[in-house]
Amino acid sequence: MRIKEIYEKLDELSPFNLQERWDNSGLLVGDMEREIEHIALGLDLDKETLESAKENTLFLVHHPLIFSGLKELDFSVYPTNLLEIMVKKNLSLIAMHTNFDKTHLNAYVFEKVLGFTKEFQNDFICKVTGDWSKNELLSLLKNKLGVEVLKVVSPKNRITSIALTTGAGASLMDEVDADCFLTGDIKYHDAMKAMSQNLMMVDIGHYESEQFFVDVLKSELENLGILGIISQSQNPFVIS
Repeated sequence: MRIKEIYEKLDELSPFNLQERWDNSGLLVGDMEREIEHIALGLDLDKETLESAKENTLFLVHHPLIFSGLKELDFSVYPTNLLEIMVKKNLSLIAMHTNFDKTHLNAYVFEKVLGFTKEFQNDFICKVTGDWSKNELLSLLKNKLGVEVLKVVSPKNRITSIALTTGAGASLMDEVDADCFLTGDIKYHDAMKAMSQNLMMVDIGHYESEQFFVDVLKSELENLGILGIISQSQNPFVIS
């Protein structure tokens, strides 16, 4: 199958023109006319994954390997060290980032993983109302996301509305109308701002909240008659 055929099916599934202006989703490595023999799905790419990959594999990933402009090809540093391996082995790459967040990933994590019934969703934010205790919510998150420890800002004993954005969504806090906002990569100054606004925030981890990308996409591809293997990258962080 040619990359172009797969790209067109992916574009129907989650249009690439939905991506944010700062994003870099789409075909990042390869040639639309190239025939590929294997498809692999992952959140990211790493050296171990690429070195073990079969030649003529197309990787479908969430995070773009090439994000900002490359001014040089120094193969001793990331990400060009990975690009060198890809070129040598005829490996191709399509990224589905913010477009897939909008069409699939946020809603899937909110409903299928965490078990909430979505009452509202804009591009990135899912929301539900109800009644939860702090301990009940934190226990649910640890269990469903496989997180041992959670960082919490402005904890509330009773929570009547919950919003979620997978990945790093703290910059969206001004758009959140909820008691508690679940997202990853909450920085110190984001936490200070949330505390001043009495917004409870829970850092659910970037990897932990987006690791389900491969499950969602694999299921959608199977519905389209396309078979792919999961080649999930490792979480770069280790709890010690």
